[in-house]
Parts: sequence; C-alpha cells; structure tokens
Amino acid sequence: MAAVDNITTRKGAAAFSLRAAFDELKDKIARYRMYRETINELSSLSGRELADLGMSRAQLRSVAYEAAYGTK
Repeated sequence: MAAVDNITTRKGAAAFSLRAAFDELKDKIARYRMYRETINELSSLSGRELADLGMSRAQLRSVAYEAAYGTK
C-alpha cells in the first residue's frame, strides 16, 4: 500500500512541476509580446514625438525591456 501512495505522490509532483513549467512558459511569452508591442509602438513615433517623451531612437530597446521585464 505504501508503494501505491508513493507512486501517486510522484505523479502529483510531476503534474505540479509540469503545470509550473507551463505557467512559466506562458509568462515568458506574455512578457516577450509586451516587449515587441512596446518596440513597435515606440518605433512608430516620430523623432519629435520621442524627443517630447525625453527619448531617442537609441533608447527604444532599453525602454521596451524595462517595460516588459523590469529594470536590468
């Protein structure tokens, strides 16, 4: 009987681990989408509009990274 309980526990732990890995993958995909959307939106602005925001084109990747992933 103890062996059956251990097998069940292992299956439960494996399912939990798989669920955690799936959730982590979903989070990574969502963050990457946010990064790409931010890059695309900022890239569509003119140089003057970026200057009004206090940015240059050289900063777009850095700003998008911070928006999606937090500070470096």
